[in-house]
Parts: sequence; C-alpha cells; structure tokens
Amino acid sequence: MPEMTFLIRWPDGAAERCYSPSLVVKDHLSTGASYAVGDFLDRARAALTIASARVEAIYGRPCSLALAQLARIERGASRFPDPAARVAVEAFED
Repeated sequence: MPEMTFLIRWPDGAAERCYSPSLVVKDHLSTGASYAVGDFLDRARAALTIASARVEAIYGRPCSLALAQLARIERGASRFPDPAARVAVEAFED
C-alpha cells in the first residue's frame, strides 16, 4: 500500500507534515488549495478514515498511524475557532 505525507500550513503560519497510509488523501485535498478549518477537518477525517479502513481490509486492524494523525489534526483544528481561518495544503510527498 503506497503511503504518503502531505504538508499543511495552519492559519497561524505553523507548518505540519502529516502522514497517510494511502494516496486517498489526494482525492480529498489539493496541493495549493486552502480550506476553511472546518472543511479541512471534514476532508482530512474522511481521507484518513478511508485510509485506515484500507489498511484494516488488508491487515485485519485499523491503521494506528492514520488514526493518530487524525487526532493531531483534530487537536490542531480546535485551536482555530474562527470559521474564516484557513488551512493551506502546500505539498504532497509520495
């Protein structure tokens, strides 16, 4: 299963490298795009949940790394309650 990382920039300018065990993230996020925090969270949640389920289908258990990454993204998003705050997707690294 091809894994990947993707680089995001939070509204406060902090960069974060995120992990996915699947390229499915590319179906939910686009390089160079920015998303309202809530929209980004919904997209990341969908992508990482699907990625974890793909791992489970192959190995019989969910991907703990994908679920941990989702938890980090959820914690990060909670720092920005302003609905106008945006998260930028800067790069995909296969």
